[in-house]
Amino acid sequence: MTESAASCEAVIRQAMVAIAGDSPRLDAELLLARVTGWSRTSFRAWPERTVPDDALAHFQTLVERRAHGEPVAHLLGEQEFWSLPLAVNATTLIPRPDTECLVEAALALPLPGRAQVIDLGTGTGAIALALASERPGWQVQACDLVPEAVALARQNAESLKLAVSVCQSAWFDSLAPQRFDLIVSNPPYIRQDDHHLEEGDVRFEPGSALVSGPDGLDDLRQIVGQASGWLNNGGWLVVEHGYDQAEAVRALFAAAGFEAIEGRKDYGGQDRLTLGRWQEDPNHAH
Repeated sequence: MTESAASCEAVIRQAMVAIAGDSPRLDAELLLARVTGWSRTSFRAWPERTVPDDALAHFQTLVERRAHGEPVAHLLGEQEFWSLPLAVNATTLIPRPDTECLVEAALALPLPGRAQVIDLGTGTGAIALALASERPGWQVQACDLVPEAVALARQNAESLKLAVSVCQSAWFDSLAPQRFDLIVSNPPYIRQDDHHLEEGDVRFEPGSALVSGPDGLDDLRQIVGQASGWLNNGGWLVVEHGYDQAEAVRALFAAAGFEAIEGRKDYGGQDRLTLGRWQEDPNHAH
């Protein structure tokens, strides 16, 4: 490569052709920023700046992997969520921006100042850590079935200095008996025959974090069905689900005896969240 061909702008443009997809320039800039240590704004300020040979070789390797579909978050080992930098790897789902809507919904609920909270199926720890960052008084726990995810969430909590305790559990199965004011979850909710599983970044993410039976509702049935046994009187359950599952999930909440059942939309205007309050029947002992 001649010097001019190795300028930031030339290198980015060449990479964009290989990467294609929805956001080739953003992907290329993020990867170049990682290998050079330079900021993305500097690429626009000094487009003629020459990329060093060793950084260029590393960059071209990453671009090739991205061109084959590997998610940028995996290539960087990091994804931002709720302005928190989270370590990510192939053992968990990459946090999506739309899941921030779940955090917003949870923060808006009328909860006690020292609320007991758990995030079921935490993955990277994204939801639990976002809540803990906004509500230092809350006692936030998280769990995940996958040991590597538990380790990753603990690592993220430690690096962000947020007091979230993480344990290994399949939903409620291995939790010590206790009650919560808030249960949140972004569980697997994709149908096992969904064609999206063969497309984009999802191909590189663990099926166990995505797929939930023939209709995508197996895990949500379990969580909604069991949640009342783990909630304080007046406690809340908030779950994320598929854009076309709102009606089915509201029916699960109603069948389980929840009140004040509501839906929420994601940033794209899709019905993505359902929440409800557990109110004990005074005529029945819990």
